[in-house]
Amino acid sequence: MDNREVAEILEEMATLMELNGEGGFRIRAYTNAARGIESLREPVATLAAEGKLDSVRGIGKGLAGRITGLVETGRLPGLEELKASVPEGLMEMTEIPGLGAKRVRAIYEELGIMDIDALSRACDSGELEAMSGFGRKTADRIAHGIQYMQKHRGQFLCHNAREEAEAIRAFLEDQADRLAVAGTIRRRTETNRDVDLVASTKDPDGLAGAFVRYGEVDEVVEKGETRLSVMLRSGMSANLWIVHDEAFPCALHHLTGSEAHVARVRDRAKERGLKLNEHGLFDGEDRRIPCEDEAALFGALGLSEIPPELREGEDEVRLAGCGALPRLVSRADLIGTLHVHTRHSDGRADVMEMASAAAGLGYGYIAICDHSKAAAYANGLTEERVRAQWEEIDSVNAELQDIRVLKGIEVDILGDGRLDFEDEFLAQFDVVVASVHSRFGMTESEATERIVRAVQNTHVHILGHPTGRLLLSREGYPLDHRAVIDAAAEANTAIELNANPRRLDMDWRHIGYAREKGVKIAINTDAHSVEGLEQMAHGLGVGRKGGLTPADVLNAMPVDNFLAWCAPPSL
Repeated sequence: MDNREVAEILEEMATLMELNGEGGFRIRAYTNAARGIESLREPVATLAAEGKLDSVRGIGKGLAGRITGLVETGRLPGLEELKASVPEGLMEMTEIPGLGAKRVRAIYEELGIMDIDALSRACDSGELEAMSGFGRKTADRIAHGIQYMQKHRGQFLCHNAREEAEAIRAFLEDQADRLAVAGTIRRRTETNRDVDLVASTKDPDGLAGAFVRYGEVDEVVEKGETRLSVMLRSGMSANLWIVHDEAFPCALHHLTGSEAHVARVRDRAKERGLKLNEHGLFDGEDRRIPCEDEAALFGALGLSEIPPELREGEDEVRLAGCGALPRLVSRADLIGTLHVHTRHSDGRADVMEMASAAAGLGYGYIAICDHSKAAAYANGLTEERVRAQWEEIDSVNAELQDIRVLKGIEVDILGDGRLDFEDEFLAQFDVVVASVHSRFGMTESEATERIVRAVQNTHVHILGHPTGRLLLSREGYPLDHRAVIDAAAEANTAIELNANPRRLDMDWRHIGYAREKGVKIAINTDAHSVEGLEQMAHGLGVGRKGGLTPADVLNAMPVDNFLAWCAPPSL
């Protein structure tokens, strides 16, 4: 390990200790040690091997021994345990400029806020400024810090990018004959760098003027005849292409991308003696072949229409050419919603509120899956509290007619792959989601072995958010994805596609192999509030991107079929 890596881990330890409410002396010790190591000219590994770390200013003998262990093993004693005791979103909040660990802890303790999205809402709603020691200026500064952090990352979570795009589209739609969102947002990628829109209009100057006058425009970057580019206040760039109406379908296809997909479709056109570009489809005499929309464009090339989510330049053009594209899952196919939380652990609504909201969204069943006892930071449930929740679920089921509430749990996968509840107790649940919430620093082989052991437990129905990633914040622990999928196939365990836009985990790139192996995918909201149930759309988009059909999706089953699938095999 180099000096920078060691210093970063020590700083992380200090931050976690402060978030955990520990005393200042120990925190300062780790902070001072990190600063001392950062200033070293020689490698920390050399000093550790020579037993000279305690000669570095700010490092005592006890801490020198811990740092030596870190250099030799890659692990700092106590770090993983401390991580497990601190809600995962709090560390990310400390990255906001001007917001240190002490204030993050105060926000968590008073408002229960554990992630940046919730913090942003608290800034907007006035909750934050009402806290002692904060005020409007501090709340504004934190809100600005959130925007700054997002702006300088250059990437934005899909729900934020889509909201920006839809707001611009709604603002401009009355001025355009045709207007559509294109680019990575239309292809449903997990993160997005900018907003792309394509429009046709009889009044291009008027449309261009409206675009640059849009209230969220911070700066006009480029203003050409056919393309306008602006920087939005959020830090995202937005591009508007204005084309002739006859070119709109081809321009939309071109600007939706991806580059690899567009190149393959152009090759298809060339094979047929045609020419395709963003201006249109032309024959060998450069005469335009009329295409009313994208479906007509694909049809002119002998292809079935390729959904935008699949346009990544993989096998979609060949499949479209032989009529073998999958019928992708749609929202109408999803009958149930699984893995939601209530106030029994760290949710913000009770069982009745979550069930009623799900029924209002058209779901026929909902699985309440609060945290198990190991998730102490999330108010995890003991066996006794679970049984009390079951009584509440029975009461709600007796009252509600349009939806069935299932008794579930999100049980923690412990470090060695065992589960937080004993098998005899897990057997009593309708559905068990098993997830990792601690010890993210394992090697690939260690993490894979841990997950495989959990997946093979006969009482586990769904592997939750399989890599633990937090988009734009945390990469997630390394896994041999094929080994995990193979184990899930053998055990008939489903894998979750967590629809929370900060997760979108599993990665769509692994869905194809899971489908090939016959592994069911559960598109779960992981909702902690009534509003969180709306996150399904993000997971659905990523699932479609991975090629999921209704037959692949666990919660597309009717409730009786789902429960039969969950039931243990008869002896």
